[in-house]
Amino acid sequence: MQEPLKIFGRELIDDQSVRQLKNCLTEDSLGVLTADAHYGYGHPIGGAVAYPEHISLSGVGFDIACGNKAVRTDLRAAEIDLPKVMDEIVRRIGFGIGKPNPIKPEHPVLDKLSSLQIHMPGSYKSKLLDTARKQLGTVGAGNHFVDLFEDEKGMLWIGVHFGSRGFGHKITTGFIALAQGGKFDDRPKNTAMDSKPILFPIKSEMGQDYIQAIDLAGQYAYAGRDMVVDTVCDILQCKVDFEVHNHHNFAWREEHFDRDYWVVRKGCTPAFPGQKGFIGSNMFDTSVIVEGVDTEESKKGLRSTVHGAGRVMSRTKARGKVKWKRGKDGKKRPRVVAPGLVDYNATRQKAKDLGVELRGGGADESPECYKSLEEVLHHQGETIKILHRLKPIGVAMAGADDFDPYID
Repeated sequence: MQEPLKIFGRELIDDQSVRQLKNCLTEDSLGVLTADAHYGYGHPIGGAVAYPEHISLSGVGFDIACGNKAVRTDLRAAEIDLPKVMDEIVRRIGFGIGKPNPIKPEHPVLDKLSSLQIHMPGSYKSKLLDTARKQLGTVGAGNHFVDLFEDEKGMLWIGVHFGSRGFGHKITTGFIALAQGGKFDDRPKNTAMDSKPILFPIKSEMGQDYIQAIDLAGQYAYAGRDMVVDTVCDILQCKVDFEVHNHHNFAWREEHFDRDYWVVRKGCTPAFPGQKGFIGSNMFDTSVIVEGVDTEESKKGLRSTVHGAGRVMSRTKARGKVKWKRGKDGKKRPRVVAPGLVDYNATRQKAKDLGVELRGGGADESPECYKSLEEVLHHQGETIKILHRLKPIGVAMAGADDFDPYID
């Protein structure tokens, strides 16, 4: 009989995360913590849970369909004008909370979003769809990025990480409000980090509505990542000969141990036998392309692997205590009221020393805030194999001045 909780790399995972995942389990569910796991909101990042009769909003999280896409180009990394390319990336792609796409986006997915069947005021739905249209093909803040890499043979890769942006966040807050007995457009009540998970029976009207909503958010996130990669390819004037694309904050209907489940993965990359994934590291360390393998450990792990290195330092500890004040122009800007542990000027200097073209970022995204990806992958054991190792040469993220109250 399968044990209810499988943990990879227990020595790398804090006790809070273990307790939090146990808090998410029901009598007939199965849980997994991957080696990059850390404490999250209602459900640990790096945690997967399989529910037979429910779907978990807490397990999908606020950033519905956050995920990674990586492509190998037909260019050699040494052939490009790296500083010029990185400047063009941050000019043509929107980074930061609520930032619109600098170019008016057009994509068939925008027409699909109008089919969303959830009871809400028409004005609110119109505002929701307008947010989706404006932010399609933008990256957001936090640990979301557009990076350039060099592989073992000197070939140039593009890697991106982000999700369904404001559209997905508003979907989540709407369903939290509904779960609390309110209306979709109500402001949900605050809940504790360790609150019981929000579960919807899959046969209920709420459950079916939520499944439809995350499916649309997933299509939207895929389209956004495709658009960003296409923009970088246009900047580079390159062709793509290999790609990998997955969500890692999502829910899937799957079979495990001869039973059907809704599996929610929050900060977990699906890794079924033969399935490929892109796992980012940090600004300076090697990222990887992996492939799932068919082993007993992989089965016990619900065919789930890490989505990154995993945090070891909170954002507040890294950057210090920050208060945000809205200026006359309406934009919120940070003011440090207590210093953090990370000197981001030193991070910028290290980027120069390593030859990494860094655009944006902040102290809370410095490499010392993260575990070692190599160590994390080691603790996943014989569940995946590494196909490619990618050395970062260009990193673009939102800057420290971009306000984001929702980042993990």
